Amino acid sequence: MTEFITKRVKNVRNDVLSGITVALALVPEAVAFAFVAGVDPLVGLYAAFMVGLITSIFGGRPGMISGATGALAVVMVSLVAQGNDMGNPGEDLGLYYLFLTVILMGVIQVLAGVLKLGKFVRLIPHPVMMGFVNGLAIVIFLSQLGMFKQTIGGEKVWLEGISLWYMIGLVALTMCIMWGLPKIKATQKLPEALIAILVVTGIVIFSNLDAATVGSFIKDGGGNGLKGGFPVPVLETFSRIPMNFETLKFIFPYALILAAIGLIESLMTLNLIDDLTETRGNSNRECVAQGGANILTGLFGGMGGCAMIGQSIINIKGGGRGRLSGITAAVMLLMFILFASSYIEQVPIAALVGVMFMVVIGTFAWSSFRILNKIPKTDLFVLILVSALTVIFDLAIAVISGVIVSALVFAWESARRIRARKRIREDGTKVYEIWGPLFFGSITAFNEKFDVKTDPESIEIDFIEARVSDHSAIEAIFGLVEKYQAAGKKVTLKHLSEDCKLLLHKSSPIFLNIIEEDIDDPRYHLAANPEDFPKPLGEYKL
Repeated sequence: MTEFITKRVKNVRNDVLSGITVALALVPEAVAFAFVAGVDPLVGLYAAFMVGLITSIFGGRPGMISGATGALAVVMVSLVAQGNDMGNPGEDLGLYYLFLTVILMGVIQVLAGVLKLGKFVRLIPHPVMMGFVNGLAIVIFLSQLGMFKQTIGGEKVWLEGISLWYMIGLVALTMCIMWGLPKIKATQKLPEALIAILVVTGIVIFSNLDAATVGSFIKDGGGNGLKGGFPVPVLETFSRIPMNFETLKFIFPYALILAAIGLIESLMTLNLIDDLTETRGNSNRECVAQGGANILTGLFGGMGGCAMIGQSIINIKGGGRGRLSGITAAVMLLMFILFASSYIEQVPIAALVGVMFMVVIGTFAWSSFRILNKIPKTDLFVLILVSALTVIFDLAIAVISGVIVSALVFAWESARRIRARKRIREDGTKVYEIWGPLFFGSITAFNEKFDVKTDPESIEIDFIEARVSDHSAIEAIFGLVEKYQAAGKKVTLKHLSEDCKLLLHKSSPIFLNIIEEDIDDPRYHLAANPEDFPKPLGEYKL
């Protein structure tokens, strides 16, 4: 019991300090994504608080941070705009359609977890994973460039002159502190991101520098500030939106897309954190937790969310490993909203941009450059494709496309491996020994191995080194047998697996006479159960 408690409290300090750092980094991100979606900043902040808190407590990956994300926000833009058009001017029904969609999105994610669909993330190939990481690092980098702009006359323009140099200098200072602090032995256990933010904030406040802050960023976006109350249920959603089939038809496609993007981004981030911490998370539990979090977020007026790779990396690099780090981040974010909004609004945007730039450097898989000439060209193509699609479109399209391309490449390469060794026995029987996987992709090559017209009267097809994988393969065997029988020739099939024989017997009674059952071949029986051996294993001459 003592050992159990010791393990739990050992990392409390790191979890708390890392959680505070993450909370500071969450503020501008949540606000920015709310502006992207076309909703009030508090909608994004409430989402970051509730999604972050629930997934930290109940999720399948301790140390992973969740909140409002850009990948979801870009989909919500169209939803909110269309929702506003469905009501009278000034009704702002788009916001309520958004809440209802987030609730449905959460239901879909819970179902995905209950049905244990999270395990399919293991099917994502490594090149897709590397492409995802690189693409997301580029997306994070590009999203921070928007912080180098200011609003003049209602338009966003690049900073110029002394304002630009202040921004560049403070960003560089933040990055230098984060890079150099861990190299000093006496400060190795300090959270470098938090120290960097505090130092740069102190410099800006006490030097009275004219630098962009969180507060000015919110005002430039049209917001009124961070100040808000404790989130309460938005019951207006169910009274202002008609609960009918038309509403379901409108929100369901959005909910499905949002659920897919959220799950893919979260499960990919979970895999990445698994690699960084050399531990293993529970993908199905994460699906359920994230779905439950989004249901609650929609009910309480949040824009929904999923795992955030940038903030998760900040947390892991800062020493956050347990659930306490995510809980601290969420609770501190709520404290900022309730009691410390005026202080948080003084934090320079440059300090937070510097932290995110260091996250980009730490996230990007620089090793991908080193292995460019060492991996197959198809894997290189997939890696670049996923990176590009992540930047151009979104994570869901990129990952799904990468998996499809990888699967097609694998199917093509496997289809080329089908072989047939041919020999003639003394009795004149021609034997085809099939080697390789027989499936939908290889049936054309399989059929090309046989010469029905010129083959002798007796044919034997031996599948001992082949694997019959799908229904297409079964149909190919059936079609081949029919051709031989139509030509008046005798054909025998050997060494088919039990499941394959069962399917062939069901497909046609002709296989009862052409599949050879009594086979005295040690190679065939070694893969079976011991009780299925026709004689003791020791009696075989291997």
